[in-house]
Amino acid sequence: MKLSIIIPAYNEEETIADVVQRVRAVDLGKIQKEIIIVDDASQDRTRQVLATLQHVITTSHPINKGKGAALSTGITMATGDIVIFQDADLEYTPEDYPTVIEPLIAKRCEAVLGSRFLHERPVFFGKRKSPYLSHYIGNTLIIWTTNTLYHQQFTDYEGCYKAFARSVLLDTPVRATGFEFDNELICKLLRKGIRIEEVPIRYRPRTYAQGKKITWRHGMTMLWTIVKWRFAHLESSRTVIAHQKAA
Repeated sequence: MKLSIIIPAYNEEETIADVVQRVRAVDLGKIQKEIIIVDDASQDRTRQVLATLQHVITTSHPINKGKGAALSTGITMATGDIVIFQDADLEYTPEDYPTVIEPLIAKRCEAVLGSRFLHERPVFFGKRKSPYLSHYIGNTLIIWTTNTLYHQQFTDYEGCYKAFARSVLLDTPVRATGFEFDNELICKLLRKGIRIEEVPIRYRPRTYAQGKKITWRHGMTMLWTIVKWRFAHLESSRTVIAHQKAA
């Protein structure tokens, strides 16, 4: 069995090499790892750092297209039985891979959501308080909207770690090119009745000074995406691919 790890990267010269090192170090037993990095037209030295890394598959967008576009590119390149998404920073712990992919290996489901809130809830007081109260409020709204519209009870839709049977991804193309990519994908899977399981993952948020990119504006787009795909017609792979080429 092979696990394809897709890492979209934009201006991540400080962390991308460390992320790859930690991904390589994860013990998955007999499961082979395929690391795919998509540089989304970084303006720093990310591309030069990638050139020094061995045993990874890399490609670059000529212009910045967005995180979702980078994930779509990575999906088309993946050859693994299972695909997992990995951010290019150090907010998440690759050591959680065995937990995330176990439900897929056991064939209990076709998709897995990593939840930051099953492990621990953020606190907003004391020495360990989170600086992102507004993000937590936004996440709560996204969770409530998705669960209400799609009749679910999941606790987190915005955690980085999501894993899928590759066949499911190939059968569920996504139009979104930004941070709302995950929302469109999961909403479509829920519409199609794909079995999804949720597992706990660890999370250490970085600051905007350290390169954090997501803002409240992205959150508004996510909410619109969730509502849109509750009612929009589910298109075929051929239709979405034609749309993306035209764009």
